[in-house]
Amino acid sequence: MAGQHEGYLGDVYGAKDTSAVAALYDKWAATYDAEMAKAGYRHPSIALALLARHLPKRAAPLLDAGAGTGLIGDWLTIMGYPLVEALDISEGMLTVARAKGCYSAYHCLVLGERLPFADGHFAGVISAGVFTTGHVGPEGLDELVRICGKAGVIVLTVKGTLWDDGFSAHIAEDKRVTLAELTEPYVSMPGEVATTPSRGVVLRVI
Repeated sequence: MAGQHEGYLGDVYGAKDTSAVAALYDKWAATYDAEMAKAGYRHPSIALALLARHLPKRAAPLLDAGAGTGLIGDWLTIMGYPLVEALDISEGMLTVARAKGCYSAYHCLVLGERLPFADGHFAGVISAGVFTTGHVGPEGLDELVRICGKAGVIVLTVKGTLWDDGFSAHIAEDKRVTLAELTEPYVSMPGEVATTPSRGVVLRVI
């Protein structure tokens, strides 16, 4: 819950609107990678494993929705996905990602609002650590489904409380996708004692 975490993590969980979230991530960008590594951050590796299991190599283009500093983008080329675009609410986080050179394009945008991509533009979408406390709810999923092509894959990590409180029902009601895989609950940051479990989710666009 908000307030149980210290530092920037607690602040972003408790943020009241998207502009506050963006400003906090801008400030956090320089130390984000080191702090998340110390916390044992698992979302990127779990999301990457799920993507590799469900989306063929060389599928393109992909969207890393909530790319942050590029923790996922750094690995996607190695894994055989050559064309990946980054989307994040924080220009400061994207500046760090740009320095890594792991994306083909960078978009500073807000999930939950209309996105400037054509219907079915992406072969796949990966979004780790976004659908969680104080960030994005089920409303952010609708646009990701719209911009992902037929037979495309959307890989998400979803906070367990959010999953149980309407997210799973939202997916079940969306006739554009099927649930391809749902992981067992896991703790995304073992080094943060206040962390509540999350799920890895794979959707297939039909």
